[in-house]
Amino acid sequence: MSKTLKDYRTWCLLLAVLAMLVLFLYPSKQQKTPTYNYTFIIDITRSMNATDYQQDNQAVSRLHFVKQTLRELLQKLPCESKVGLGLFTERRSTLLFEPLEVCSAYTEIDTAISKVDWRMAWAADSNIAKGLLSTLEMLKKSDSSVIFITDGQEAPPVNPNYPTDFSTIKGQAKGMIIGVGGLQAVPIPKFDSLGKQTGFYAQGDVPHRSSFGQSNLDPSQIKGYNARNAPFGNEAATGNEHLSALHETYLENLGAESGLAYARLTDLQNLSLALQNPKLATEKIVQTDIRWQPALLALLMLSLVYLPRVYLFRRFFSLIPKLQRL
Repeated sequence: MSKTLKDYRTWCLLLAVLAMLVLFLYPSKQQKTPTYNYTFIIDITRSMNATDYQQDNQAVSRLHFVKQTLRELLQKLPCESKVGLGLFTERRSTLLFEPLEVCSAYTEIDTAISKVDWRMAWAADSNIAKGLLSTLEMLKKSDSSVIFITDGQEAPPVNPNYPTDFSTIKGQAKGMIIGVGGLQAVPIPKFDSLGKQTGFYAQGDVPHRSSFGQSNLDPSQIKGYNARNAPFGNEAATGNEHLSALHETYLENLGAESGLAYARLTDLQNLSLALQNPKLATEKIVQTDIRWQPALLALLMLSLVYLPRVYLFRRFFSLIPKLQRL
């Protein structure tokens, strides 16, 4: 055998070339893996502009954090997974597009999520329960999992005498409610028609109770009560609806009534774990990229070529006593 073939570096280079050849000839293989089909419905009402998330040591709005987290999640979903997108405001949701395959339509999905804006809202009111019911009715025949993302704040607050009935739709759609925001109430930013912030909503700027139907309070406790003309009395309501926090208990109750699971959005890892629920997954045979395996082997072989031979020998002989003790 020639001196060249006895040199370990020659064999390392040959293995590196072989690994690179495998990389180009067999870049992927078929394997069984869980895939997902989500339709994200994002709350774009004004309370979603409240800034109680941190990103890069800066306060960001709930809506901004949701968009950024979904864009990062998109990169982690396996090929053959699908993502659709919709918006919620007032009492109903609307679908922007039906689920698209994440690898072939990545740019389109990512761009659409990045462009979601609170100014797309067609009304200022917010009835979360009716919006959720609207979403479930819209997607009840879809194979997609409903991911309803909201802070749970309603404007005006819903009259508890008139709850939304989910009995006709419960169990017909699968998915989750994702709660957004902090547990401490924060001010809601106010913007002008050009989207420039002009301050925060004050107590007198927002309704603090519903004026729909009959009051849920004892008439004797309502000043100026008149069953027909003033069931809520003649005094203006006061409260803290100009401040906003995650209404977690309310969303958990809506989840139980509608048959959906609930999770709170804190970071990307938390959302990924919540959405990897086996009930939301479908096992499929998909082409999986395995180029990293031969590439890693080629890198290792090339590293050995350029390491000093003396270092390798010393490393080898230092291992002999340890091997003898085994």
